[in-house]
Amino acid sequence: MEDQNKIVTLLSEIKTLLAHQKRTMNVKELVAYTGLSSSKIYKLTSLKLIPTSNNPYLRQKFFDKEEIDKWLMGNPNLSDEYLEEQLERQLYENRKKSRS
Repeated sequence: MEDQNKIVTLLSEIKTLLAHQKRTMNVKELVAYTGLSSSKIYKLTSLKLIPTSNNPYLRQKFFDKEEIDKWLMGNPNLSDEYLEEQLERQLYENRKKSRS
């Protein structure tokens, strides 16, 4: 049983490594690649603070690995406080536009 668990763990690790070889990732793969939570990735996506590839015919978001690497190397502010500030700013701007 112990050997079987080791094999399953090893296969899981190999699967994760192979997933990082892909050029395009979905949210689940991006979570594994970056270590960010899916909720944080969804917040970043909705605030347009993370580079995404958007196909209007697909509901799923995709992320280009090269673009994500560049973005991460740029030391983006990922703090919850900053994201909340950006969300509040966006809501304020949307309210201003709807009143015009």
